[in-house]
Amino acid sequence: MEVQIFSTSGNKPLGTLDTLRNSSTIKDVKRGVQRLKSSLYPDRQSVRLEPKGKTLKDDETLQSLGLKSGSRLYVKDLGPQIGWITVFLAEYAGPLFIYLWFYQRPWIFYGDAAGKHTTTVVHIAAACWTVHYAKRILETLFVHRFSHATMPIMNLFKNCSYYWLFTAYVAYHVNHPLYTSPSDLQVYLSLAAFILSELGNFSIHLALRNLRPPGTT
Repeated sequence: MEVQIFSTSGNKPLGTLDTLRNSSTIKDVKRGVQRLKSSLYPDRQSVRLEPKGKTLKDDETLQSLGLKSGSRLYVKDLGPQIGWITVFLAEYAGPLFIYLWFYQRPWIFYGDAAGKHTTTVVHIAAACWTVHYAKRILETLFVHRFSHATMPIMNLFKNCSYYWLFTAYVAYHVNHPLYTSPSDLQVYLSLAAFILSELGNFSIHLALRNLRPPGTT
């Protein structure tokens, strides 16, 4: 069975796949496209029936799509990709280290006059921040299941910029020598709310994991 492969950009022909069968899947097509053009690895491809059509799922067969010998498929280049897990780890490791840098080395940011933190709330804030992002890292490694293996590599820079810059903003003010602590009542009520929220968030992530069995997307 022969299937003609075209690029969605200008309908340029990429070549013909002549080793496919009716039972071949879109994943098989992607592997074939990579043989035609090595830079188009499977995660970088969006395979479609029409140039502006929807992306076909990897497990769809040519027969189920009504394709016959001589049919056309269109491939969109999604650009360089990076793994979701890699992006998540970079997003969450940054805030962990940046915040603790402000917390443990205040004199670097506030000058020699900055001494040790004297208010309890600053230590509680550092502990909560550490727990939150350590939890996110561990969930990324052991809990989350991703529907897609990769995302565009530019998302790494956008996402990391968001998390890292806002971390620096928060850490600068909370760890500042002139920071004024709220009342003890506010601090401990907020701490209790934080603990409940983290536990609730973890339980939801476990529930979502169980909705997506291993190996499924």
